[in-house]
Amino acid sequence: MRELTALKAETSTWRELETQARDAFGLLELAIEENHVEMGDEVAREVPQIENKLSALEFDLLFGGEYDRNSAILSIHAGAGGTESQDWALMLMRMYLRFAESHGYPTDIYDETQGEEAGIKSVDIHIAGQYAYGRLKSERGVHRLVRLSPFDANHRRHTSFALVEVTPEIEDAVDIEIKPEEVKIDIFHASGHGGQNVQKVSTAVRLTHIPTGIIVSCQNERSQLQNKENAFKVLRSRLVELEIEKKELERARLRGHHVEAGWGNQIRSYVLHPYQMVKDHRTNYETARTDLVLDGDLDAFSEAYLKSQVGQ
Repeated sequence: MRELTALKAETSTWRELETQARDAFGLLELAIEENHVEMGDEVAREVPQIENKLSALEFDLLFGGEYDRNSAILSIHAGAGGTESQDWALMLMRMYLRFAESHGYPTDIYDETQGEEAGIKSVDIHIAGQYAYGRLKSERGVHRLVRLSPFDANHRRHTSFALVEVTPEIEDAVDIEIKPEEVKIDIFHASGHGGQNVQKVSTAVRLTHIPTGIIVSCQNERSQLQNKENAFKVLRSRLVELEIEKKELERARLRGHHVEAGWGNQIRSYVLHPYQMVKDHRTNYETARTDLVLDGDLDAFSEAYLKSQVGQ
C-alpha cells in the first residue's frame, strides 16, 4: 500500500506538470493570436517554473535502484591518522546532517563514538525520507581531505581519510532472514563524553552477527527495547548492503572490469590547501566551492554519479 501510494503521488505530479505546460502553451497561442503582450509576459514568467519542476522530476528518474526510494543509514569511520582523521569524520558528519536538513530529511544519531582530543571515531546516522538512499548511495567509499592542520603547531599540510558507508533502511517485510541463534546480544551502559555512564541502568545494545562478523551498537535511546530495535534495523540494512555488493561485484566480473573494494581507494578528494577543490574520482565532476559542499550541497555529485551508472 505504501508503494502504491508513492507511485500514485509520482504519477500525479507528472500529470499536474503536463496540465500546467499544456495550459501555458494554450495561453501563449492565444497571446500570439490576440497580440496580447501582458498575457505573453505572464507565460514567460511561468516557463522557468515549469522548467525547474521538469528538471527535478527528470533527476528523480535516475533513481532506478531497487532500494533508491528508501530511507538510509549512513555510517562514518575515521581512518588512520588519529585526531586529524577524527576531526575530518566530524566535518563529514556535519556535511551530511546539513544535506539532510536542506532536503527536509529527519535524522537520528543511533550511535556515536567520540575522539580522544577532537572529532569522532565513528557514527551511525538514520536519515529518513523518500530517495534518501538513492541520493546518498554515491557517498559510499573513502573520502580524502587535504588541508593545513589546525592540530599541528607548525601548521603543516596533512592528508586525512574517512570511510563512509551507506545502506538502505529495509522494512521488516523484506525477506532478510536473521536467525536468533546467529546473533549475539550484549547489553551495556550507555556512555557519554569521557566514558562516564549517563544512566544507571544498562540500555545500550551491541549485536554481533556471527556468520558475517558484522557488529552493530546503539545507545542513543533511553529505552533498551528501542536501542535493540534500532540496532536490528542497522544490522538488517547492512546485510542487504552485502547482497547489493555481491551483485555489483558479479556484474563487474561479467563486464570484465576489476573492482578493488579495499580501503585506501578514495572516491572523492577535498582539497582546502594550496587551492580549493572537491573532485569525485569516479565521475571527474569537480567544483571549487568547497564551502558549499562541506555545508551539504551534494546534489551535483549525486546526479553525476547516477548518470554515470545509467546503462551499467
